[in-house]
Amino acid sequence: MTEQAQYEPEEQRAIRDAFARGERPLCPRCGVAMTVRSIGGGSFGLGYARKREWLICPQCRRSVIFDLKRGTRT
Repeated sequence: MTEQAQYEPEEQRAIRDAFARGERPLCPRCGVAMTVRSIGGGSFGLGYARKREWLICPQCRRSVIFDLKRGTRT
């Protein structure tokens, strides 16, 4: 049996919850502090600009992206 490359929904929720509490999330697989990268987007003048956070494990290289406004996985 091989380990899945993507985080399970429960793992994604734990990462998101830790980030929402202002903590630096730990990778649920490795236990290593995840790197946080802000992703801005949208076109100026359109009134639509998504603000997202990309959380990356520096050890296993798994990652997840969250929409900050909604607090959901994108």
